[in-house]
Amino acid sequence: MSGHLWSSKELWNNMLEFTKEIYANYGRFPAKQTLREHVKNSGLFSQVGQELVDRLLDALHRKMKLKSKGVKSGFPRFKSIDRMRSLHYPQFGFELGKKLEVTPFGELSIVKHRRIAGKINALTLKREATGKWFACFAVEQEKPLPKINNGGEVGLDLGLMNLATLSDGAIITNPRHVKKHEDRLARTQRDLSMKKKGSKNRKKAKMKVARVHEKVSNARQDFLHKTSTQLVNDYSFIALEKLASKEMAEQRFGKQINDAGWGMFANMIAYKAESAGCQVVFVNPRNTTKECSSCGNLTAKELWERRHNCPFCGLSIDRDLNAARVILKR
Repeated sequence: MSGHLWSSKELWNNMLEFTKEIYANYGRFPAKQTLREHVKNSGLFSQVGQELVDRLLDALHRKMKLKSKGVKSGFPRFKSIDRMRSLHYPQFGFELGKKLEVTPFGELSIVKHRRIAGKINALTLKREATGKWFACFAVEQEKPLPKINNGGEVGLDLGLMNLATLSDGAIITNPRHVKKHEDRLARTQRDLSMKKKGSKNRKKAKMKVARVHEKVSNARQDFLHKTSTQLVNDYSFIALEKLASKEMAEQRFGKQINDAGWGMFANMIAYKAESAGCQVVFVNPRNTTKECSSCGNLTAKELWERRHNCPFCGLSIDRDLNAARVILKR
């Protein structure tokens, strides 16, 4: 499977180089059928190679679409083996029984972490940076009837001191996963930087760094999954800010925002809500910290000011609690 990842990387780079040559000479991209000719001699299973063609064309079309809108975006890049992580079977070439049978690898022993319900439509074999392989299945299921949720309404204000403050006064603490492992992470990264590039020792050191990052990522996802599930089961209506967390992380506090996982948390709440009988609404985040939840007047605050003291109506409460109540009102 690792050898086929290498072949996928070579196929992608060859197709991209060919695409750039055609565009430079003729001012257009090659047709799908022309690119699929490259798949025949790649050594890959036809489904896997054809999916790479579709992936490249999607990237090119997305680039041109953004360009037509005046949005600056990068051109698809040549890939190293570290950037080629998966083999995708979009229709056939696999069968799941007691073992997973995949063309052309034969039977693969797997650990099923849960029973798969529904018709399996696609398979992705994915290799993580730690060298672990995962089989990810896309399954067609009947849409279940939504549950009846008699919970209350709540507004959520996401933050860094606490992960979230709820409008009813509850607080979800920030676990700060990176901080718990930062000493070990710094040590392994320091060891990696001292190893000679291309050496076996560097590969071993790189694997140690990947294992620490994997542990941090798993801990973050586990915490966010449990917390988001609890919220959608306890409340029938949840209001959140529509935050551009990626752009915010690029401006300031990027390490803390990414560690908290604001975007991941909001996404989990949104996709879990319907099946739990909960409604989720995203509101405009503008001035939620300045606005008074009682009278609606705006009061400017410095970042270090942790209380909302309204000079108009006299309300004095925690600033995050005030913002959560404003979000719920909106």
